[in-house]
Amino acid sequence: MIVVALIYLFLVGVSSLEAGIKIMGEDTQERLFAAASNPIAALCIGILGTVLVQSSSASTSIIVGLVASGALSVDAAVPMVMGANIGTTVTNTLVSLGHIRHSNEFRRAFAAATVHDFFNVLAVLVLLPLQLLFGVISGIAEWLSEQLVGASGSEWKSPVKAWVKEPVSWIREFWEAVGASGNFLGVLMVATGLVIILSALTLITTNMRSLVADRVERSVNALLGRGGGAVALMLGLVITITVQSSSITTSILIPMAGAGVIRLRNAYPVTLGANVGTTITALLASLATSSPAALTVALAHTTFNVAGIVLLYVLPFARNAPVRAAEGLADVAVEHRSAVVAYVGFVFIVLPLIGVAVLG
Repeated sequence: MIVVALIYLFLVGVSSLEAGIKIMGEDTQERLFAAASNPIAALCIGILGTVLVQSSSASTSIIVGLVASGALSVDAAVPMVMGANIGTTVTNTLVSLGHIRHSNEFRRAFAAATVHDFFNVLAVLVLLPLQLLFGVISGIAEWLSEQLVGASGSEWKSPVKAWVKEPVSWIREFWEAVGASGNFLGVLMVATGLVIILSALTLITTNMRSLVADRVERSVNALLGRGGGAVALMLGLVITITVQSSSITTSILIPMAGAGVIRLRNAYPVTLGANVGTTITALLASLATSSPAALTVALAHTTFNVAGIVLLYVLPFARNAPVRAAEGLADVAVEHRSAVVAYVGFVFIVLPLIGVAVLG
């Protein structure tokens, strides 16, 4: 019951965010999100935003709320969710640093962490150009959205939005009662929505982890001991949907890989399943809106991750590329520990900041 209540609270937060952005008006929206008009800058914003909140579930849910409010277009949002996929992998890399004093353990742990990085970066390198040239990801997502709720030009009747409407009106009435109005009211509504989203997701993750952590570790041990492949991929999907966090799923693997309990090639597909599983949060967030565009973006996140698996895992010639890259980087990291700090700082902070500054 606690988790159900927290999910409801999360949906209230998404709806409050959407309402706040709408109150702020189109002029303010354009100034705030002008940088997102450049797809590379939008990608970098997605990376930085996810590194900041340490959760792709949170950042993609916020993106869904922004699209629902009309502040972001679908085309601008799709590179952002791709960036969120990259940004969320920093957690695994930081977890692997716990093994840095023991060379062999660190080599295995760091490789298990960065295989997720390399998969997501390669998926973006392949799929972002296809999206920009042909609208592949958004096109598939829009078609799926139309099958589910109808044409994108009209709102659909989401029962979830009706359920969260009253609490959102209470939030607005509270801020109005203390004298807020206009853009300031919108800012307060957005801030309240963000606090609710981040708090609810943190509490959901904490509660679910405490409930299932032991069982998850036993399941991982039992299933991955027999091999990887489709079973491991489905395991990552199910665990992530259960705990509402891909970072938790993949972080469970790091100590196991470091200890040599599981091989990198068996852990790798679990991270791919986690990539797909984490998209359930954005899909839930889209239910708090009546916007087909918001649902399209949430489906674009799922489409991107599934397409990445098809291109980089199902196709035999590409399957080992992220694994080999991760193993090569792990060898360098063991020999030069300072390279780890340089890698994390450059990939997840410096490079995205340069992208936003130059292209935004």
